[in-house]
Amino acid sequence: MRIRQLPNDLVNKIAAGEVIERPASIVKELVENALDAGATRIAISTAAGGKSLIRIEDDGFGMGEEDLRLSVERHATSKLPEDDLDHIATLGFRGEALASISAVADLRIATRPKDAEMGLQLRFVDGDAVISPNPMPHGTVIEVRDLFKNVPARLKFLKSDRAETNAITDVMKRLAMSKPHVHFILSGSDRQTLNWPAQPMSDIEDDFQGDKNRLGQILGLDFAQNAVPIDYQRGPVRVRGMAALPTYTKANSLSQFYFVNGRPVRDKVLLGGLRGAYADFLHRDRFPVAAIFVDLPSQDLDVNVHPAKAEVRFRDSGLVRAAVIRGVMNALDAAGFRASKTVSDATLNAFQPGGTPPPPPADASGAPASHVAPNATGDGFAMPQQQQWRSPSYMAPPPGAGMPRMQEVHQPSARMETTSEIPPEDDDFPLGSARAQLFENYIVAQGPDSLIVVDQHAAHERLVYERFKRELSDGPVPAQRQLIPVVIELPEEDCDRLEEAQEELAQVGLGVERFGPRAIAVHETPAILKHPNVDKLIHDVADQLAEWDNISIVRERLEEVAARMACHGSVRSGRRLRAEEMNVLLRDMEATPHSGQCIHGRPTYVELKKADIERLFGRR
Repeated sequence: MRIRQLPNDLVNKIAAGEVIERPASIVKELVENALDAGATRIAISTAAGGKSLIRIEDDGFGMGEEDLRLSVERHATSKLPEDDLDHIATLGFRGEALASISAVADLRIATRPKDAEMGLQLRFVDGDAVISPNPMPHGTVIEVRDLFKNVPARLKFLKSDRAETNAITDVMKRLAMSKPHVHFILSGSDRQTLNWPAQPMSDIEDDFQGDKNRLGQILGLDFAQNAVPIDYQRGPVRVRGMAALPTYTKANSLSQFYFVNGRPVRDKVLLGGLRGAYADFLHRDRFPVAAIFVDLPSQDLDVNVHPAKAEVRFRDSGLVRAAVIRGVMNALDAAGFRASKTVSDATLNAFQPGGTPPPPPADASGAPASHVAPNATGDGFAMPQQQQWRSPSYMAPPPGAGMPRMQEVHQPSARMETTSEIPPEDDDFPLGSARAQLFENYIVAQGPDSLIVVDQHAAHERLVYERFKRELSDGPVPAQRQLIPVVIELPEEDCDRLEEAQEELAQVGLGVERFGPRAIAVHETPAILKHPNVDKLIHDVADQLAEWDNISIVRERLEEVAARMACHGSVRSGRRLRAEEMNVLLRDMEATPHSGQCIHGRPTYVELKKADIERLFGRR
């Protein structure tokens, strides 16, 4: 066949295949247009999951006749005034949405600018755009009916009405989070109405209250009560948002939301940053809840890498990832020993008749004996399966094997060991004063208005681990010299990256130097690793330098070993503690960040308010 020019209707259908994946894609494109038009109120109505009707009404600028006629042409846009793709300041800019929608559905547009006496309506008759007068308030109303009516093959690939409705809701949640000053209403015959009123804008640049209120509207009161604010600046990159406490988690990553310069995105750099920030706190099958907003200069960002504008590319992805990790970690550090409210809620539920049974007694290592169901709502903390602490294949045998062991009681008694000295009743420490030790593992403390139960092994494990981490970060990591340098062959580009990172690697105890064009000689390894698999360690470092342009993999491995040492070096279950020892442990917890959960992701203490206890006994 000879090369020929495709007809316009076929070109538009092909473009629709890239831009219009499902009804939610149409909602996203049209709401983004409304936001770019300065709308402060946007109402979305749907029917049959958006397959039969999508209606978007806004109070934005509106369009005149010339703009209205051009709006349905391919690659026509008002959002690139200087044709500069390096400084995109709008959500939409490609000029494909309306043309693509009109190719696969019935499209009608009604619009009126604020300064016009009469509005206009555009509809298609036999493929031609026809414009007629239309009385209406200022703004724009777009109706999309009978999606994919002329492309039945695409229609068969859509999911059920319920699934498509949920996809639209998810898109709207993300857009509403990104624009808290806009009033959104989502309604229709296929759903319950969602109404998210606009949050007032502050004159203070650093005021994040509007964003916090909007996140509370969408993610719920539970999230608002169990999340910490994020605000961190690293060079030109600013990271804002809210992140849940490590004891408030989900079974999947669907409750993680990422935004770059106000644009909802899916990006592996941001996903990896959040995962890295929580690496010390979560069990491997649990996921944090967070909304992360990243702001950076537009010239350091490419948003034109995906037809649906759902992905972005950073000029310096390593800087962005590091900013996200540090921003989230600083927020979690500021939370101190705080644990999520859902831990206490689950405990109270266990006390109720017919409630979730309490967790089984811990074994001598402090690990739970079996899985415990989450609380009745399905949110918050769910006790993980028994933790098997596996070291990477290049790790040495457990370094704690030679450490002095504390006396253990493998079958702790079920009687209460009361403390010999009762602290003053007016003690007002946040975690209270020790009153008793139960089952030779659980410290019972009394606070000003609460009862606190502490898992002594889990709590001390976190304290020891944080001390190890401080030692690792205080200066160069101690290194051990290899008797004979280990020479490792690598691709030339990997050798170049390792040579450039030579000084940084030395700070974490890894001494390397170039050994010919395609080899690296390793002279020193971190002392804490004892006898590592040097070949695998270097390959891991090279892989991370290629992907992220940093060597955090080495520090992560050191911290994994420190975690194992903390587990072996902490106060064991079954050891009876004196009152002074219990109170010292409580005070250390109050002074140590992240002490609300152990290194395996389990909570270290449960707090029951006096009012909650009184309700259990019908006193309230």
